[in-house]
Amino acid sequence: MNAPDFPPLHLPAIEPIADASLEARLRHKIAHKTKPLGALGRLEGLALQLGLIQRGESIALREPQMVVFAADHGIAAEGVSAYPQAVTVQMVGNMLAGGAAINVFARQHGFALRVVDAGVAADLAPHPQLLRRKIAQGTRNSRIEAAMTAAQMQAALRAGMDIVSKLPGNVIAFGEMGIANTSAAALLFARLAGVSIEDATGRGTGLDDAQLAHKRKVLADVMARHAGATRPLDALAALGGFEIAMMAGAMLQAASERRAVLVDGFIAGAAALVTRSLAPAAQDYMVFCHRSDEQGHRLLLAHLKAQPLLDLGLRLGEGTGALLAWPLLQSAAGFLNEMASFDTAGVSGREDA
Repeated sequence: MNAPDFPPLHLPAIEPIADASLEARLRHKIAHKTKPLGALGRLEGLALQLGLIQRGESIALREPQMVVFAADHGIAAEGVSAYPQAVTVQMVGNMLAGGAAINVFARQHGFALRVVDAGVAADLAPHPQLLRRKIAQGTRNSRIEAAMTAAQMQAALRAGMDIVSKLPGNVIAFGEMGIANTSAAALLFARLAGVSIEDATGRGTGLDDAQLAHKRKVLADVMARHAGATRPLDALAALGGFEIAMMAGAMLQAASERRAVLVDGFIAGAAALVTRSLAPAAQDYMVFCHRSDEQGHRLLLAHLKAQPLLDLGLRLGEGTGALLAWPLLQSAAGFLNEMASFDTAGVSGREDA
């Protein structure tokens, strides 16, 4: 039986970044810098993308934002994680105290950091860096029933849009925290990309072989229970997490405002997949920052035809990989804006140019 239709959801309009005239001017500018053609490799493509996003021949990176969405998952009750669910609220506390890896990197790189309670299974005390947008105290167990109701899923999407609409800057990075969220990400990837649950599912927080086999069995049961949830919003409600849904809404809003979106690892990648499924042009604004050590992430990037900037064997989440890639965006902007051309430097170009 197919899942019921959801009430209409208004999604923000997103313009593709394609602009043939501007692209030609940017390529000409990049090609005539004082270097051999293509010598800055992937940095040249990144500069081109950022220029097209910002609709100009120079790049200005202003007030970068880091938003970490935190939520719990009912499927954690099935023993799919090496850590207890209590770690979610404990790690949120660590982030608000400034002690997590994402705090270190946000301070290092000058990102304003906010943590969003999208659905942590505990009541959190007020904090200046905490945005309380809790949908519920964790999703339901998707092995038994849909993780979210249609109303909850839509509320999460809208909350993500609203959060971004109130933030300054033109660059935004997204991270997450939530025990068992690699399970939700694997389920969404398998359903929306049509890959097997065995290929989509990895070790998460460090499962051994027996635990990984159990996780895959649980997720196969979930896929069978929700076999009718094939459309993006149906799949998001049946299989996803509050933080993934809220991040997808945030990505949609960011793209609609022509912000560069820094995509972290597997969980953020699953949100990016949902986002692209709802609005294909949104991927134009996404910078895929790294390839994580989670098995499904490598396949997800291949499915999206995305080339990540880094491959450091990370599997932490929180948005850490996105911030580690930040200096590459700064370098892309710097060479486009400041590097001399052959003409201005009085340097001879190629004889066959």
